[in-house]
Amino acid sequence: MISLKDRVTLITGASRGLGRAMAEMFAAAGSHVVINYTADEAAALEVKAACERCGVRALAIKADVADKAAVDRMVDQAIRTLGRIDVAVNNAGVWLHNPIDETTEQRLRHTIDINLLGTFYVCMAVVPHMKRQRSGNIINISSTAGQRGEAFHSPYAATKGAVISLTKSLAPELVAYNIRVNCVAPGWFDTDMSASSLVGEEAEKVYATIPMRRVGRPEECAGPVLFLASDLSTFVTGEILNVNGGAVLCG
Repeated sequence: MISLKDRVTLITGASRGLGRAMAEMFAAAGSHVVINYTADEAAALEVKAACERCGVRALAIKADVADKAAVDRMVDQAIRTLGRIDVAVNNAGVWLHNPIDETTEQRLRHTIDINLLGTFYVCMAVVPHMKRQRSGNIINISSTAGQRGEAFHSPYAATKGAVISLTKSLAPELVAYNIRVNCVAPGWFDTDMSASSLVGEEAEKVYATIPMRRVGRPEECAGPVLFLASDLSTFVTGEILNVNGGAVLCG
């Protein structure tokens, strides 16, 4: 029932992990895909090829979302090439171990610049185009850390909490233009970002916090994102969709 045929989706941080799963699932649903990446061109081109095998057009664009000018160029290139952007998924992020008394200004700014300002920059770039189209869909990726906090990761948790507030602010601001803004808050997933915490005793500690007693597969996050981008959710805006195996239960 879900079809995004002929729509165009921009996904940041799409060369690996959750972003890659999103790109491939959106392509399977018929959407043309813009695959944003920062460093790993080979991985981005693999995702591009996988998307194109679904019969859609795909672009791999290198851009650091912490650089507003780079984000503006990326959005302009996507629109020049594919004609429009219907869906923007703000997925790019970093998760660094940051005890508060060891956190440096550089590491703090790095997290804020990517996780929070990068999300702002993409929204700032795509909204004028979506307003002209009188339609659009923005999906921000937060985290359970943004809902309950996370010891030793306070900059990450703070930025992800801010992403939730940004979502709730933009949803009523943009609804008159037929632009929906929602958020997905993932818990633990089997990705490169979390790999170091999912081995041995550390993994058992993680599983103990999840009622399902396992971590998620990337496609289990991509599915809810696809739902929010689809016509099955046209009456949903400002929502924070928890995808965490029951680990954090909040409305």
